[in-house]
Amino acid sequence: MRHVQGRARRARAALAAVMTWAGLLAGAAGCTGDSTGGTGLSGPGKPRPPEDVIRVFPADGSKNVRPDTDLAVRVPVGRLETVKVTKSQDAQETRVPGRISADGRRWEPHDDRLALAAKYTVDVVAVDGDGRRSARHTTFTTHVPGERFIGYVSPENRATVGTGMIVSMVFNREIEHRAAVERAIRVTAKPAVEIRPHWFGDDRLDFRPRSYWKPGTEVTVDLRLRDVEGAPGVYGLQHKTFTFTVGRSQVSRVDAARHTMEVRRDGDLVATVPITAGAPKTTTYNGKMVVTEMYEVTRMNGATVGFKKKNGKGEYDIPDVPHAMRLTDSGTFLHGNYWADPSVFGRANVSHGCVGLRDDKGGGADTPAGWFFDRSLIGDVIEVVNSNDRTVDPANGLGGWNMSWNQWKAGSAVS
Repeated sequence: MRHVQGRARRARAALAAVMTWAGLLAGAAGCTGDSTGGTGLSGPGKPRPPEDVIRVFPADGSKNVRPDTDLAVRVPVGRLETVKVTKSQDAQETRVPGRISADGRRWEPHDDRLALAAKYTVDVVAVDGDGRRSARHTTFTTHVPGERFIGYVSPENRATVGTGMIVSMVFNREIEHRAAVERAIRVTAKPAVEIRPHWFGDDRLDFRPRSYWKPGTEVTVDLRLRDVEGAPGVYGLQHKTFTFTVGRSQVSRVDAARHTMEVRRDGDLVATVPITAGAPKTTTYNGKMVVTEMYEVTRMNGATVGFKKKNGKGEYDIPDVPHAMRLTDSGTFLHGNYWADPSVFGRANVSHGCVGLRDDKGGGADTPAGWFFDRSLIGDVIEVVNSNDRTVDPANGLGGWNMSWNQWKAGSAVS
């Protein structure tokens, strides 16, 4: 009998506990099975719709929300106790940081732009003027763009480069909102130095300091392009950080009139190499050029850069040019040359605009070209002087060093 009475007492206690928790949940979280959650009380026994007690923007259940829509939580009276906002994107859930105002009635995120293709969840607890707690749970999803843009960046992550390296980003489509894209890219250095951007057209953005990097500098490129609108309806995809290191200083000066190249390491002259530059009808550009690519062996066909015969074939087609280093996008190289008579090096200019160093077929390790190639880096500077040609266009390869600092800064889209 005692066993039966004990069970009855425990059942009555459990029922009372359930009723107590039900009352608390109705007052606090309003667990009604409705996604809005909470009833909210404006006075004794007078429930109010939860959206009147706690107002969340965008509205619960909203879809295709644009990224510039305001995300906010408001209470007309009382104060916000807790606000938790999470973002689910690419199968990853993260907390959205924000702040409650000093009067406790407003919450806003630190970032004023919503992420694209994401689901947001908002959980709020507030206390009204009578001390009653109310809760609300809402969700919304953001716009999924049909078009994206990306930027192809050089140099590569973790590369060691020469002191003339310019950070260059080429986009896969034209950028109309250049200022917004520019603000989303940050380039910094240790030791610190001023770094400024310059646009070349609508699809390329370069960054450089006032003068060549100091050896040993560590450069960080921080891309925050994801969800940035680069053109109407076209949003960025990348959110990444990469770094590169500046190696020793090597600047080489090609004198087309004297047919020589002076190679300087950290300011000291280490070698003077005989060269052949562009012939009188196919001269070499003057100016500062940066090594952007290096090939042990490559093919060079004159037809690809405008040197064609009447039959349409190239004036030259050499399948195995050794020790080739690209200097411009238009096809200027510094490379090994095994087909010219050895007597032209240091005496005459016979090339189609490139700078040639004596080499063996297949590339000789002990030749001037092999020696120089083995001691060069992407980002090294080759400066050509005394050629009967114009200065290379700053947009042709990494020719930005041919602009003054004021000219370079004027190319920013951010005033």
